[in-house]
Amino acid sequence: MNPAEPTTSRIWFTRTISIPDVSNLLALLPDSSGLSWVTGLPGAQTGIVAWGEIERAEFIGPERFSRATRWWGNWCSAAQGDEQIAFTSFAFKAKESSSVVIVPEFAVRRVDGHCYLTVTGQSTQIDQLLEQGLALLGQDTQGPTGITNITWLEGSQSLDVWQDAVAAAVKRINAGELDKVVLARDIVAQSDEPLHLGSLLMRLNLSFPQCWTFLVDGLIGATPELLVRRKNKTVTSRVLAGTIRRSNNTNRDDELAAELIESEKNQQEHSYAVESVAVALAKYCTDLEVPEQPFVLQLANVQHLATDVTGQIVEPVPVLTLAASLHPSAAVCGTPTERASVIIDELEGLVRGRYSGPVGWIDASGNGELGIALRCGLVEGVERKTIRLFAGCGIVAGSTPESELAESNSKFTAMRDVLS
Repeated sequence: MNPAEPTTSRIWFTRTISIPDVSNLLALLPDSSGLSWVTGLPGAQTGIVAWGEIERAEFIGPERFSRATRWWGNWCSAAQGDEQIAFTSFAFKAKESSSVVIVPEFAVRRVDGHCYLTVTGQSTQIDQLLEQGLALLGQDTQGPTGITNITWLEGSQSLDVWQDAVAAAVKRINAGELDKVVLARDIVAQSDEPLHLGSLLMRLNLSFPQCWTFLVDGLIGATPELLVRRKNKTVTSRVLAGTIRRSNNTNRDDELAAELIESEKNQQEHSYAVESVAVALAKYCTDLEVPEQPFVLQLANVQHLATDVTGQIVEPVPVLTLAASLHPSAAVCGTPTERASVIIDELEGLVRGRYSGPVGWIDASGNGELGIALRCGLVEGVERKTIRLFAGCGIVAGSTPESELAESNSKFTAMRDVLS
């Protein structure tokens, strides 16, 4: 579905008010739905949660970003009142799956310790919607509930077949066909009860507070990678590539971090990803700051090489346009991009859907934050009893099937632990 105009003739009205501080945004979400983009522990969170769906649009094909930008611009132009907010999630491949933009009925945003409630509806409904939203905020919030029994099932490929694909990719890299390719795996979790999505989000947030905990249209996870943030004229992108496990010992973690920094294979993988982001942002930005050396980002289960790239936009380019220029980066596809994409089609044996695509929120001014949908799962079926988990690894000349399998298992830990 590729609507160029808002799908309804209704005139929507948006109102935003200041509200008392909400220490845990995720506790506001229902068990079966909602929208989320939150980072930081309760009491120090930043981000947005939302629920209720005023309108949605879906897009498929190579023009999905431009069509979504036009649809959102038209929707905002037709709406009235305060600034509008939407959530979005894009497919990795142009024709593999639909991308979506969702306009919520209620949204709560926390920035620098200040909270705001935004409601959208018809003008005659606004006062009633504000009352409903404030009443919900006044309810006692609860922590994450228990998780029911989980049965683990094999994904699209067996472990042996996936490791053979890694070996084949290394062979083609060594033959000079390309420099890097990212190959993903999936596994399936089957629950005996419907999954409580709000509880999963809270568990992810508590385990990975440095990440952005997201939920958009059934895609749920905690990503450490910020594809692009636009805040007025400032643009930021956090690049992650190069991974090593964590241990239960601080001294050993420091040794592993040093090993990661000194690894030629990981530094090479990281440099490809940073270069791809810098080249894409240079089309729109001046004063690009690209650190010469990455830093080590430590998460609960793994450590990553990380680089924050920043710049100042020359013209008021919306964040969706910036995302379109950045996606797919070398961190989720490879180098060179077109060749890596072909290799993925030939070897991966997996329909990624919206995994490894941009996910986050946008506003009417062109600002927003979009991460890369990593460390995530897609809830399948109306009963919400099945979730398909994804993890990917960057394959370069020094990769081995055994080490990449271990890395993928480490990345699965983020979602496996909160489901256990």
